[in-house]
Amino acid sequence: VASGRAVLEPLKKTDAVSKRQLWAALGQVKLISRYSDFFSEHGLICAQVLTTKENFSSRAHYLNMKNCFNTLLENKVIPIVNENDTISVTELMFTDNDELSGLIASMVNSDALILLSNVDGVFSDHPKNMGAKLIEKIEFSDQEPESGISRESSDFGRGGMITKFRIAQKVAGDGINVHVANGTRDNVLVDLMNTREGLKHTWFVPNKKPSSGVKKWIGYSDGFAKGEVVINAGAAKALDSDKAVSLLPVGIVKITSEFKKDDLIKIVDESGKTIGVGKASYSSSKIETEKLSEKQKPVVHYDYLYLENR
Repeated sequence: VASGRAVLEPLKKTDAVSKRQLWAALGQVKLISRYSDFFSEHGLICAQVLTTKENFSSRAHYLNMKNCFNTLLENKVIPIVNENDTISVTELMFTDNDELSGLIASMVNSDALILLSNVDGVFSDHPKNMGAKLIEKIEFSDQEPESGISRESSDFGRGGMITKFRIAQKVAGDGINVHVANGTRDNVLVDLMNTREGLKHTWFVPNKKPSSGVKKWIGYSDGFAKGEVVINAGAAKALDSDKAVSLLPVGIVKITSEFKKDDLIKIVDESGKTIGVGKASYSSSKIETEKLSEKQKPVVHYDYLYLENR
């Protein structure tokens, strides 16, 4: 969009959505041409992959996208991925390219994800404030740093540092190293990969127990959850344990949104905090009946349950 905006202004007054579509269509051509020229100077081939959030709404679409990336990488082609802003619906747009990059990194099981910003990384307070310190190491389950992060975003971005933090934690939870560094610094990528340089940045420590492939898809598909259930404190504690625990109907105190078998459902505690997302083993209409059974069938089996910050 930013690239297309520099090419042309609309010839007549138009709405914001139409402007975005115009600039996105123009910018896609300009941007991929520039990338192609730059990579060809080094004997490298690149390809454009345009996607929308809706492409990840089903497991089949997700696996098809994964196969696309694997095929490109196997043939030593560098994928240049961007959201297809020409057809993206506002309600189903990625927060920004940080969210998209996190999803792709998790999908292809990358060694690392590098998120570039206009500051050196995650700070304990707004970087301009006195006493703000760079946090150089964050555990994937550590929520404390989020409280000090600035909610500002750049002129051409939609997310900002808060989005980077949340995506970084999610990807690190999938077992992938995540680095947030200053993209305005010369040779930042080279210096980041050369550990002897000691580049000041933020490193999110990866989970030693990464999620399975299907759980990764579920974790990034929370926006497509069709149902929602509220669970009691006992169920929340059980799910938060180190054991492989499924969600049983006895732990559900309220069905906020009804759902069918195989729908994705959001799981929240009684305070409204999101616990996770899972694939329903049966419809919400059967939960009360199942509660009466001596051997209750899980509403969400552990194999199809993605837990936040785990």
